[in-house]
Amino acid sequence: MAMQFYASPEQVQRDRSEYARKGIARGRSAVVLTYEGGILMVAENITTLRKISEIYDRIGFAAVGRYNEFESLRRAGVRMADLNGYSYDRRDVTGRGLASAYTQTLGAIFSETQKPYEVEICIAEVGATPEADELYRVTYDGSVMDEPGFMAMGGQAEAISNVLRERHDTAADLTTALALAAEALGSVGGENGQARQLGPKQLEVAVLDRRRRGRTFRRLADAALTTLLSGDHDVPDKDLGGVDAAPPSPAEDKPTVSAASEDAEGKDAQPKDAQPKDAKPKDDKPKDDKD
Repeated sequence: MAMQFYASPEQVQRDRSEYARKGIARGRSAVVLTYEGGILMVAENITTLRKISEIYDRIGFAAVGRYNEFESLRRAGVRMADLNGYSYDRRDVTGRGLASAYTQTLGAIFSETQKPYEVEICIAEVGATPEADELYRVTYDGSVMDEPGFMAMGGQAEAISNVLRERHDTAADLTTALALAAEALGSVGGENGQARQLGPKQLEVAVLDRRRRGRTFRRLADAALTTLLSGDHDVPDKDLGGVDAAPPSPAEDKPTVSAASEDAEGKDAQPKDAQPKDAKPKDDKPKDDKD
């Protein structure tokens, strides 16, 4: 009789953790930190696939690891936020509530399935002041941590965090905060341990702007990102970018009459209730049976 293979629960958990950590370490890192105007999210990304996205009005999402897995988590978070905001109130959608939901989902996947998700995500909610900003780190096993103003994710997160810890300042402006994030990401991964200089094409950048009402998420790219990385502080606010899917602008010269009605007018169409010219008027009086 064949012997059944046995592994202790502790060994299974260790194997799953090691598998997930190796998968996350193969990807590029991301940084999230607070600054005077809001929350800055920067990821090293050379593809067109997004690692940073908007979840709700004042809530952002950043992730590292396997793209198809954290993308499914992002879409689920958007649906949950939209449903709660529509059913109750938009103020009831919070970063803490979303982080709690992600914790339950990732914890169940890690404990109950054969393969854990190879992801690490950040849920960021911008507040009225830097002290009110919230950063939640959710790891592959469902663990959640409230980070104090900055965090780094990825295989070399510890080395990047050391750079951020030394120079992070909540009173810094956007240009200074972006320079720090780019320097921290470039401090690892170079040849022979040398630092790298990351350019606009290697970075994906977005902010949660506390000065905006409603949707605070803004994606920085192209000329605005190049200008900020060069150290220039004079970037017009209107050029800093916008949301990924802004409401469509109203159409110009929108017709007020349908094409069908114009065709009908061209043919001198008559109303349904109109009578032909030769038709005799109806006699609404009841007929006399004696006649």
